[in-house]
Amino acid sequence: MERIFRSSVVLFFVLLLLTGLSFAQNVENGKKLFNDPSFGSSTNDKSCNSCHPNGKGLEQSGKKEKIIIMGKELHSLEEAVNMCIEGPLSGKAIKIDSQEMKDIVAYIKSLTKN
Repeated sequence: MERIFRSSVVLFFVLLLLTGLSFAQNVENGKKLFNDPSFGSSTNDKSCNSCHPNGKGLEQSGKKEKIIIMGKELHSLEEAVNMCIEGPLSGKAIKIDSQEMKDIVAYIKSLTKN
């Protein structure tokens, strides 16, 4: 019984470690997308970083339940990302459940200041 318990504890910590590493990868990939002028099939030379150098202005975005951009109320960070892709980047919205969206949202949330 004790052996099963030990194995379960070890497995739990391995899974926890892998989850943390996965989040770190998402953040790193999100940072690359944030700086990529071709993100969202952008048709100009802008990236997210063009308007938000080093994430400036997004420090509280990961905490907000609603976001207001240019007078429009959005109910998720994903909606805000797509609005920026379609607006300033002149690109095409990406799927909410895509890996790209998960990565860029993870990066933006990593900018959150307490």
